[in-house]
Amino acid sequence: MVSLSPSPPATSRWRVLIFPGATEIAMEIREALAWCKEAELFSAGAAVSNHAPLVFGRHFIVPSVNETGWEGALQTVIAEKCITHIFPAHDETLLALAENAALFSARLVTSPLGTCRLTRSKSATLRRLRGLVPTPEIFPDANAVTSFPVFVKPDCGQGAQGAARARTRDELLALLAQDTTRIILEDLPGEEFTVDCFSDRERGLLFASGRGRRRIKSGIAMNSCPVDDPAFATFAQSIHEALALHGAWFFQLKRDRHGALKLLEVAPRIGGTSALSRVRGVNLPLLSLYEADRLPVHITAAGYDVEIDRALRNRYRHNLDYRTLYVDFDDTLVVHGRVNFDLVKLLYQALHRGVRIVLITRHAGDLPVALNHYRLAGLFDEIVHLRAGEPKADFIRESRAIFIDDSFAERSEVHQRTGVPVFSPSMIEMLCDERL
Repeated sequence: MVSLSPSPPATSRWRVLIFPGATEIAMEIREALAWCKEAELFSAGAAVSNHAPLVFGRHFIVPSVNETGWEGALQTVIAEKCITHIFPAHDETLLALAENAALFSARLVTSPLGTCRLTRSKSATLRRLRGLVPTPEIFPDANAVTSFPVFVKPDCGQGAQGAARARTRDELLALLAQDTTRIILEDLPGEEFTVDCFSDRERGLLFASGRGRRRIKSGIAMNSCPVDDPAFATFAQSIHEALALHGAWFFQLKRDRHGALKLLEVAPRIGGTSALSRVRGVNLPLLSLYEADRLPVHITAAGYDVEIDRALRNRYRHNLDYRTLYVDFDDTLVVHGRVNFDLVKLLYQALHRGVRIVLITRHAGDLPVALNHYRLAGLFDEIVHLRAGEPKADFIRESRAIFIDDSFAERSEVHQRTGVPVFSPSMIEMLCDERL
């Protein structure tokens, strides 16, 4: 549970811009704030194919921080949409925003510039914290390496891009030749952990919770679960005392060949898999907004066990425009005695858009009783209860309509006679619109 006190005034509203809006970090910030009454969400990003327009109803084209003119374009969005807070959703963007914070009228939700600059460099971070927490050995050049393997990665990289293990001197030299920004580190072959943290600039470190990174893809923990190790709190406190950290931040650790924990990196931002903390009651993006506005918080994490496992999520663009949705009952809306939750979600989205919903069925039993049993009564603008043998196509009169039914024969007849698009339950994910 997270208790926030005092609450913002009833008239206040955070208008939060997530930039860039297509990263996994952005997706977690979105999930954390989507249904928070205090926040209204916007996103911005470069004019390239990305996922943000499929999850944010208010997405704006802003060049990446590597392109000229991004500052002016971003400030235009901030001014026109009355943005109050900016959430950085990428390491490189975070530093660029921090370095140019004075240009923007919105408040940047992250740590001070000095911390952002330091933590952008992995080698500078490790050198700054050496002697305060255990850190891996950093080799100044290939000649300093006397035993293998070693680990190389870009000093200012993210998402494990360009990271590799060098098992021989030839491999090491080849990797360094490919990218001169790579640093050489002691190889840490053991378990890897992320520790999600929250710091208040007056009250200090208020939260530190470790999670195991059990399956990793492109630097993102795809499977993770809470891990309780007293060493995590010791690391967190030492890092917090050494660096100026405001709001949510995290650090990563890995065990060396002897099993000792050593620091990999520190990041003053939301972790992509910090959802594991959120579902245990610690909403780090929301807490960070409170910290940015200097509102006091109280944090209590739930004690139950939970595991997160992540996978790709499908979202779609399409050109369908319909004003009526016809849907079957048996084996479509209710299958094996269970309500099709995904289909109900679609129906409520249709209601929100003003689409007319018609239940069309040959249900053999008492239909009102069945609808009450499944708590579906009142969901439909019209119910067409057919007698046996009556074709459903006879009752579909609108041209701007779609028809959802499990039966291939029913779908084929409706489409052939009416021309409206038809869908089986396995196809409806295309129709769901999750933009905020």
